[in-house]
Amino acid sequence: MKTLIVDDERLARNELKRLLESHSKIEIVGEASNADEALDLIDELQPELLFLDIQMPGKNGFELLSSIEGKAPEVIFTTAYDEYAIKAFEFNALDYLLKPIDADRLRDAINRVEENQAPVDVSDVPHERTEKVLGENDQVFVKDGEKCWFVKLSKIRLFESMGNYVRLHFDDQKPLVLKSLNSLEERLDPNTYFRANRKHIINLQWIEKIEPWFSGGLLVTLQGGDRIEISRRQAIRFKELMSL
Repeated sequence: MKTLIVDDERLARNELKRLLESHSKIEIVGEASNADEALDLIDELQPELLFLDIQMPGKNGFELLSSIEGKAPEVIFTTAYDEYAIKAFEFNALDYLLKPIDADRLRDAINRVEENQAPVDVSDVPHERTEKVLGENDQVFVKDGEKCWFVKLSKIRLFESMGNYVRLHFDDQKPLVLKSLNSLEERLDPNTYFRANRKHIINLQWIEKIEPWFSGGLLVTLQGGDRIEISRRQAIRFKELMSL
């Protein structure tokens, strides 16, 4: 993947290039120290991926993206400041890496790029599932009122329908998002997230205990203490999914 590094700090660019050496699918085609240089190189080199700093002399990273004409490359932000995360994902960034960049986080970000670039055979996918399926290693932006989170899906143990909203259960947080449980179910990897009943989707990785329940159903206890009933019909699917 043709990649352009945009950062006003030479040492930061060199460190990122060093970290990227072990990723054979990344081809660094150029580097820029400011937005104006980057715009010229984007026009000339047509990179598929930008590693983009946010705070730079002149135009910042967001202003650079707003100035790109035509199809913009995929973007991974690299910055020393965490307060820009919300705005970064308004620009559909694939990831947001805080400096100093951790090699494992960089690898996760590149894996996300590769997943995003993987071709999808639409003929094999129902129309409503053509959006990227989200797995446990994906991170999602969650906003509830004035509070915001950027949370890895593996940490969300339970999705709970609350009318027109869904309550997400992770850590000690329970924010509401304006989504239907059905629409979320369509986006979540069915190998990890299971529709237990009309009101709940559970993360299978968080199951601590399973008990027989009324009318052929099951009762699962999640780590953290949540107890969720799996309906009789879904219990049949659950047993098929979890059996050898």
